[in-house]
Amino acid sequence: MANDIRVCEKCKHTKLKSIIPKLQKMAPDAEIKVGCKSYCGPCGKRAFVYINGRYVSAPTEEEVLAKVTPFIK
Repeated sequence: MANDIRVCEKCKHTKLKSIIPKLQKMAPDAEIKVGCKSYCGPCGKRAFVYINGRYVSAPTEEEVLAKVTPFIK
């Protein structure tokens, strides 16, 4: 089963040009969707990734990528 990964293009704590290639490397089979996740409160304060039904957040992009690892199938 492929991983379902979603990121918001409006998140102030991640850059799509850097986070998407890193996520693709971590989960090559993933379908990565970009768009608003209606998670604006936390999104404005922390980096986040929605992965396989879970919101994972951290203060920085690198930290959120580290926290995402256990949820990759």
